[in-house]
Amino acid sequence: MAKESVKARQRKREAMVAKYATKRVALKEAGDYAALDLLPKNASPVRLKNRCQLTGRPKGYMRYFGLSRIMFRDMALNGMIPGVKKASW
Repeated sequence: MAKESVKARQRKREAMVAKYATKRVALKEAGDYAALDLLPKNASPVRLKNRCQLTGRPKGYMRYFGLSRIMFRDMALNGMIPGVKKASW
């Protein structure tokens, strides 16, 4: 499980990306790259990292579910993800 400070930093970046999204689009369309450089670094969506919504784990992330592989497996085995079951043949 990720440290709370790492998860808080990620949430802060997500909020900043959302805050500056329209401004970034407008500046890019205008071609004003000098003004774009003056925006905060964390306002860039490139700085976001895919993390598990429950644990904050950055590795083994499954984009479709928004979970790490470990949490996905636990939830699937407990029947908490609709339509997902363990394969057997």
